[in-house]
Amino acid sequence: MKTFRLLAIVLAVWVATGVAQTTQELLNTGRNTDVLTTHSMGYDRKSYSSLRQINRTNVKRLTPVWTTSVWNEMGELAAPAIYNGVMYVINGRWTFALDARNGRQIWRTPVTLEMGTTGAPITRGGPVLYNGKLFRVTYDNHLVALDMKTGKEIWNQKYAEGKEGYYSTGAPIIANGVLISGMAGGERTTRGFLDGWDPDTGRTLWRRYTIPAPGEPGSETWPRDSEAWKYGGGPTWRSGSYDPELDLVYWGTGNAEPYDPHPRGGLDSLYTSSVIAIRPKTGEIACFYQFTPNDV
Repeated sequence: MKTFRLLAIVLAVWVATGVAQTTQELLNTGRNTDVLTTHSMGYDRKSYSSLRQINRTNVKRLTPVWTTSVWNEMGELAAPAIYNGVMYVINGRWTFALDARNGRQIWRTPVTLEMGTTGAPITRGGPVLYNGKLFRVTYDNHLVALDMKTGKEIWNQKYAEGKEGYYSTGAPIIANGVLISGMAGGERTTRGFLDGWDPDTGRTLWRRYTIPAPGEPGSETWPRDSEAWKYGGGPTWRSGSYDPELDLVYWGTGNAEPYDPHPRGGLDSLYTSSVIAIRPKTGEIACFYQFTPNDV
């Protein structure tokens, strides 16, 4: 084959009718690049393709085979997902299903933001596909499940208030049958958290705050007789990874607020600036590692 074509090699598969994504397919994402059900090429988030047809000697011969507009003036930050020859693309304005062979639009569903939402509605990470549904967040703190065949909304759950400083840009993940999502807004004196959801119904299973309340483990690392823990940051805006053998989800947390540690007495301010390992079924913190304690 003398001419390599970018999407013909990477994405050309026949559109099939089945849309049931299993736990095994989530585990195998990235091994077969015709099936990408989660972002970053798999649970370990290595963002590295296993394809060998394209290498340093022939990459210069790649040529586009189609282009299409995804109707977004804010720029594209989210990677697509692929299943049965359909490419699923999300941004701050829309969700699309495209035929991966030719870019033909199969369906599109608009993102309808709440009245009064301010800020640039960007979206990072990408969609997650599981059990016939596409999961994504919207900038105004909604977690949405869409039918992969039609794009119709199956359920929509709001989990935070924009007026309190929260917004959302990162991708959720599926771990051991639980849908897990984070939040952004740590720079706006919010309290970080992760939520666990039933992917079929949208029912909340648990919430794990990244800043412990008084009396909880780690609360001694926040000033006593203070409400700093209520507004201390620790956002979870970057998506986590999952180790299925240990059944642990690893999620990074942002810095404490305010940036200056003096008002917090130089305490470590757990669990900010950390990686926390949580059990997906319960949200329990199994262990953590703090990168930069908030020393004076």
